[in-house]
Amino acid sequence: METHEFTTTGVCSRKITFDLDGTTLHNVRFDGGCPGNTAAIGKLLEGADARRAADILRGNDCRGRGTSCADQLARAIDEALS
Repeated sequence: METHEFTTTGVCSRKITFDLDGTTLHNVRFDGGCPGNTAAIGKLLEGADARRAADILRGNDCRGRGTSCADQLARAIDEALS
């Protein structure tokens, strides 16, 4: 299992960490952001296929910022899988 860290931009969270076991997501954690939402994202994605999760989350927008914590996670996953 590999641990990945991603520094976010344009959102309230500062960093996202997660583990990949092949292409399976585990332990998704956000440093900052809306605690209830980011904790829920982590719980919902535990054991999920990383590519499918990124496809679902990519393009999510928060308050017209052009990104969101969920979108940043999609970008982090894309980077980790490339």
